[in-house]
Amino acid sequence: MASNVNPTVRRRRLGQELRKLRELKGMTAEEVADRLLVSQSKISRLENGRRSISQRDVRDLCGVYEVEDQRVVDSLMEMARDSRQQGWWHTFGDIPYSVYIGLETDAQSLRVYEPQLVTGLLQTRAYAEALVRGALPETSTAEIDKRVRVRMRRQERVTDANNPLRLWVVLDEAALHRVVGSKLIMREQLEHLIELSNLPHVTVQVLPFEVGAHPGLNGQYAILEFADAADSSVVYLEGVTSDLYLEKAPDVQKYAVMYEHLRAQALPVERSQQFIQDAAKRFAQ
Repeated sequence: MASNVNPTVRRRRLGQELRKLRELKGMTAEEVADRLLVSQSKISRLENGRRSISQRDVRDLCGVYEVEDQRVVDSLMEMARDSRQQGWWHTFGDIPYSVYIGLETDAQSLRVYEPQLVTGLLQTRAYAEALVRGALPETSTAEIDKRVRVRMRRQERVTDANNPLRLWVVLDEAALHRVVGSKLIMREQLEHLIELSNLPHVTVQVLPFEVGAHPGLNGQYAILEFADAADSSVVYLEGVTSDLYLEKAPDVQKYAVMYEHLRAQALPVERSQQFIQDAAKRFAQ
């Protein structure tokens, strides 16, 4: 459930506004950095919303851009103040993918391609725990528990009756065969997947092995879209030590086209559900 003030989204919007002011002034990020005696990377991080923006940062940038309308300055200062508030995920402490959680929390729709695993928003607790334990073998029990609790909290967007996340998942057949935890855990997970796929705002399609080569062979990705027209869509690519966020229109469009191909090559919804049911039955033997 999205909070009224999402710091991640506020940082993105503020960064976009600051970039517009710089471009209207005809300045490069390097020129702004030289004027403020800071690194160019800091200006870039401020503009892409990956760094917290202080009111002092806003004041200094507005001075460089010679913003004369005090209402504009006040509005940007307020956004900076809101961007420093904490989202619900901060109560769990340090989370490596907190930027993504902030975006997901505010997203209106999410399109996901998963080549190996059941996507996080549709996982059972037992599957999630076994997955984290197997994927991060040197992680402490406390850290595993924290990650699982965060994942369960994220799933509230899927079942929220007032503001449900429109979720579309293309799942590679491999995810239905890989035994995560145990056969019992897998059977319960696949039954859970079928149950959630019956929700009107959740669509699950299976991409069978027989399709052969397809546009998703480069790996997992997600496309987040937002209700506010001011918030551009984002492509999220998960990494081991760092994540990648693509926001430029040509990049997003390329991944969107790839996703349309994946949806077209995947089994229709009804056949996908039957495919998952058959896989669940095999784990019951």
